[in-house]
This record gives sequence, structure tokens and C-alpha cells, in this order.
Amino acid sequence: MKLSTRSRYGTRILLELARHPDKKPVTVSDISSQQNIPVKYLEQLIRTLKSANLITSVRGAKGGHILAKAPEEITLGFLVRLFEKPYELVECISSPETCQRAVDCRVRLAWKQATDALYEKLDAISVADLLCDSSPECAPLDIPPI
Repeated sequence: MKLSTRSRYGTRILLELARHPDKKPVTVSDISSQQNIPVKYLEQLIRTLKSANLITSVRGAKGGHILAKAPEEITLGFLVRLFEKPYELVECISSPETCQRAVDCRVRLAWKQATDALYEKLDAISVADLLCDSSPECAPLDIPPI
């Protein structure tokens, strides 16, 4: 499975907003320059994030965007489900009618277990976890270095 730029950039947008816990709005141009995301594409992703009630917008000269939820409440699993349609590894998991073998297919069950395991892991990682620095109260991600 390869994640689209929508999932990756959407996560980076939220991460950038989470870096501003003072609730001061962050402008599109600031997010764009910090995360190297083109403004036009960024605006499209922000609409999706707003419709999912993850961010709110503030109008005016000192306007911009802020998180609508705490970083601890936003998981990578939610974001991938939001941006990846369909979000299963294979279509027959959610649409068994697309395959004549779906009813008794053990391979389909294996793909379902793999999809469930992937989202179980992604659901355990929040935007707050990605903000973590080296302070002792921060739980490290259980991810081996590349």
C-alpha cells in the first residue's frame, strides 16, 4: 500500500498546527513554507480537514487555521481513512460482491487481517506522538530506525 500525498500532507498540516499550542492561527503561507506544500494543494486539503472538524479557520488580518481537536485525539488511522478511499488493502474486503470467491476466500481473510493490523497500529499513533521530543514524559514511538 502506498499512501497518497493527501494523507502524508494532511498529516503534516496537522502537525504544523499542533506545533502552535498557543491557539494562534497559522496562515496558509506559513504552513506552505514550513512543510513545502504548494498553496493551492494545501487549500484543498484544508477544506477536507475542516469538513472533518479537525481544524477551524479564523478570518481577518491575523487569521489562519488552528486545530479544532487536541493533538492526542487525532490519530494517523483516522487521517488515512479520511484521505484514502477506499482505505482497505483490497476492494473485496468492504465490497465482497466485487469478487465471486469472496464468501469462502482465505486470501481475502488474510488481506482483512493485514488491513486490521495496519489500522490498529495507525490508530495507536496520534499527532501528539509525532510532536514528541526527547523529554521524559514523551512516549517514544515503537518504530525501528530506517
